[in-house]
Amino acid sequence: MVVPHTHWDREWYLPFQRFRVGLVRVLDEVLDAMAADPAYRFTMDGQLAAIEDYLEIRPARRGDVARFVAEGRLAVGPWLILADEFLCSGETLLRNLEYGMRGAAALGGAMPVGYLPDQFGHCAQMPQMLALAGLRLACLWRGVPAHVDRDAFDWTGADGTTIRTRYLPGGYGNAFGLFTGPAEGMPDRVTAFVSTAEGWAAGDTLLAMYGADHSAPAREITASGLRVATLAEALTRDPADGQVPRVVGELRSHARANILPGVISARVPLKQAMARAERILTRYAEPLSALWLADRSAGERLIDMAWRSVIACGGHDSVTGCGSDETAQQVAARIAEAGQTAQAVVDLVAASLAEAAPKGALVVVNPSPFERTGLVLADLPEDRASLADASGRAVPVQRLEHAPTLLDETVMDDLSRLLGRVHERELYGHEIVSWHAGDGVFTVTVSRHASGAYAYEDLRGAVLGAGPGPWVVRTVAEPVVTVAALVTVPPLGRAVLTARPPAPGRPAPVANALRNDAYGFEPVLDNGLLRVRVADDGTLSLRGADGAEIHGVGRIVHGGDAGDSYNHAPPPDDRLLDRPSRVLVEEVCSGPLTGAYEITRVYDWPAGLGDDETVPTAVTTRVELRAGEPFARCEITMDVRCRDHRVRWQAPLPRAAAESYAEGQFAVVRRGLTAEGGGGERPIPTFPAESFAAAGGLAVLLDHVTEYEIGGDGTEMALTLVRSVGYLSRNRNPYRDEPAGPEVPTPAAQCQGPLAVRFAVLPYAGEWHEAGLPRLAEEFRHDLLAVPGTGAATAGDGDGPGGGGRVAISGDGVMMAALRERDGRLEVRLVAEHPTATEAVVRGDFTAAWTAGVLGSPLSPLEVSRDEVFRDDFHGDFRGDGADGQGPAGSPGSWRTVRVPLNPFEIATVHLGTA
Repeated sequence: MVVPHTHWDREWYLPFQRFRVGLVRVLDEVLDAMAADPAYRFTMDGQLAAIEDYLEIRPARRGDVARFVAEGRLAVGPWLILADEFLCSGETLLRNLEYGMRGAAALGGAMPVGYLPDQFGHCAQMPQMLALAGLRLACLWRGVPAHVDRDAFDWTGADGTTIRTRYLPGGYGNAFGLFTGPAEGMPDRVTAFVSTAEGWAAGDTLLAMYGADHSAPAREITASGLRVATLAEALTRDPADGQVPRVVGELRSHARANILPGVISARVPLKQAMARAERILTRYAEPLSALWLADRSAGERLIDMAWRSVIACGGHDSVTGCGSDETAQQVAARIAEAGQTAQAVVDLVAASLAEAAPKGALVVVNPSPFERTGLVLADLPEDRASLADASGRAVPVQRLEHAPTLLDETVMDDLSRLLGRVHERELYGHEIVSWHAGDGVFTVTVSRHASGAYAYEDLRGAVLGAGPGPWVVRTVAEPVVTVAALVTVPPLGRAVLTARPPAPGRPAPVANALRNDAYGFEPVLDNGLLRVRVADDGTLSLRGADGAEIHGVGRIVHGGDAGDSYNHAPPPDDRLLDRPSRVLVEEVCSGPLTGAYEITRVYDWPAGLGDDETVPTAVTTRVELRAGEPFARCEITMDVRCRDHRVRWQAPLPRAAAESYAEGQFAVVRRGLTAEGGGGERPIPTFPAESFAAAGGLAVLLDHVTEYEIGGDGTEMALTLVRSVGYLSRNRNPYRDEPAGPEVPTPAAQCQGPLAVRFAVLPYAGEWHEAGLPRLAEEFRHDLLAVPGTGAATAGDGDGPGGGGRVAISGDGVMMAALRERDGRLEVRLVAEHPTATEAVVRGDFTAAWTAGVLGSPLSPLEVSRDEVFRDDFHGDFRGDGADGQGPAGSPGSWRTVRVPLNPFEIATVHLGTA
């Protein structure tokens, strides 16, 4: 059965708009052919975005598209975009399906097949994601392991969901040659195709995928005598029932096709920006606006805009960084805009919270669905450099630094020039408190958040009445000190703190505070949960609470890269360099709440492949330990000046490991130390991890998708910090048999310039789930949000804007992936990141709950009880917002509880509302 189709890279070696010109030409031809021939069929490559891109240019053809979709002759969707499944979050993948299926429904319906033709491997949760969207068939090419010897297999996801999957031997263009050449040669070409395909056939139908990248099939295919169908028609007519091979988990084998693993580490700044945008959107803008904003009309539109941009940037030639420099620049700009759009919603929430708290107060918001105790930074007046909670209890603080007080000093002959700098009350980003004139000096005192009476006319009168100059005009800020405050905040709630003068007596108690070395002979950080010592060579020694110790953590290893954006390939004479020429260690801060050292190591690295010239490169590691945290936070910065190289952070494992565990896309995947090869590509065992990677008792918590490897026969972990290459694809890559694309120079992919990479490291005992790594990663990745109050002195009474703090979630390994308002209800996405069955306990101010599909439709009601009241040591009966002890409904008795049993790695969507 012939399936006419195309695969359309929206952007790749050409930027988006230049490719779109070709898309318009191709779809013009396809729609004209369908209008002229009722037997003609066409399948888009699973992504609706290409159709939307076309209709923006050809809006008059929307009727044709909708008619052909409704007739079942044109297959569109179910995705909005063909995303790289490892370089965006699981929630982004689900929203991709949601937007794609909703948009396709408006055109007549989505193709009922999870078509994934060209992604560079497939994540372990894809079967469950497709099934949750009602898709029980998948079709794909890359990543299929060697034991699959049929063109169909059962694919079982991380949670146990199994879907029938059609494999495309030879790729999505396996029948492209059928209609090339003279017509009299058609029978021979068909015979050759059949002889090859029959060896793979698991059913009665041979799937002939007639199409290729960026091209339209020939019009005359319906006259060939062969059966022509859409992909959906072909797969539903012959679902390949019967005994087929079974594959469990992710598809990242190199056996049947290359999976181009180097895209995980190409253009690292793109991966960082994508993770930031996703995090701001999914865990701050969307949930906080649902909980705290009374008027969400603007926020909802901004969130929709941000989601569309984030999804689009997740394309398998976009965030991957394997396109041209022009493409990468556009992707980076769109990711930045998506993050800024989401941040604008956070700004709306912050402004609402700030207005509900008096000036001088600090509102701290918890983005997590469980109680958090963590650090926030605050700038406080010197005379009120302490904080108290709503009950008047002292909040632990640590002074960090003083802000400069003299902001400006200028000599003016005409003092009225000063008025040109004043905007009502604002001067140099501060607010005017007072002014004084005397002895030829006019002093204006300002504050970041001024209080008290002020009138611009009074200031104007003082300036004009001061007399002739010259005047020395001084702008002086009230003394301000930056403090770190250790704040406890209820689930998805807020705590309102008040600045007050430091009180005499003992400071507030701190659990697992940092211990000071009375003698200071060694650079050591120790909070009782973790001890960090900086060695002479700049590496770290870590000792956990169980006494296990690791030395030499954090070697920086430099090697060459003769590959391209798709595949790392070391040069034949590669030299790994890991010894610095000098090391400098400086203490940044020391105290009970946080301590940090800055370690600068200088290396002499080759300027490029084969260069004798070396470039001195300073690599700075800031290592920080906070009270109560069992992990050391690391930030590595450098100015990348070398070309064609790879720089990795390496650490020995406490014990030898035969496998690793990596979190990503709603699963924790177990991987061995090797990768299966055979598809014309060297199977190097580098893998992606989204929020953590762990092996042999060492874990790293990550803030963006990062490439890692367990090397040294299971004794060492490596993280790729940066990989610099100069070509989109090399025609001759030592680690790949064939080109992966055109040999286009990509000088910007050398990633020259400043680079900063954040992660945290910790030793752990037992298994990954026993160490609570998902929750630790949640805390590391999602900072508490601190907002200075701007309201009147009486602000803060009552419940605050929009209620807020209306949900708390608990359960072993239960993670909240998303929370939003949907059709008047709160929608919560839950994931069981746990290897055994667990239970999610959801508490809040709802009276009814339902399970729901990922597309938003309620499925079945859940039992809701009111016999449980959530308690914690900080707030007693939990009442929601933490600001004043009065939760959104006013009393703990108004809270309800719903329990949701979850299988290992199950994804559940729950709606909360009123009966």
